[in-house]
Amino acid sequence: MGLIEIIRGDITTLAVDAIVNAANSGLLGGGGVDGAIHEAAGPELFEECLKIAKSRKDNPGGPCPAGDAVITGAGQLPCKKVIHAVGPVWHGGTRGEPDLLASCYRKSLILAEEAGLSSIAFPNISTGVFGYPKEQAAEIAVNTIKRTLPETPGIARVIFVCFDGENYRLYLDFLGPVK
Repeated sequence: MGLIEIIRGDITTLAVDAIVNAANSGLLGGGGVDGAIHEAAGPELFEECLKIAKSRKDNPGGPCPAGDAVITGAGQLPCKKVIHAVGPVWHGGTRGEPDLLASCYRKSLILAEEAGLSSIAFPNISTGVFGYPKEQAAEIAVNTIKRTLPETPGIARVIFVCFDGENYRLYLDFLGPVK
């Protein structure tokens, strides 16, 4: 099973095989980590996302609905690929949000494995403007990664990148001693 790490920092600066973007269903950038990734990557990322969005314009729920993920190049970022995972907007947990959030993490690992990538960095998906409670989101993220890693043997390293101290502490609590 791959190594799981937790860091506090800026995901756009990591030279890993893939970073995960907490994207919106339109794939064309937004606020928070999505906006930061698009800004750091430059216009190449936007153009690639626009092509995907146009090719999936009739997709129910938008080009990339909640719970789904797509992979692109990384533009000017130091990583090789960006995996755009669309987390759910929090509606009190009554609209399948836990399953949709887990799906983001699972599909991201599978896309990375299929692309022959071995290291992947995740932000705290859905905990910003989408309003997912941070503690519940951290528990889902950690448990889903632990469950999925045995199915993705090519993934040697998973990094949870926490922008703020609260998320960092929550991930430490759920992972326990990191090895």
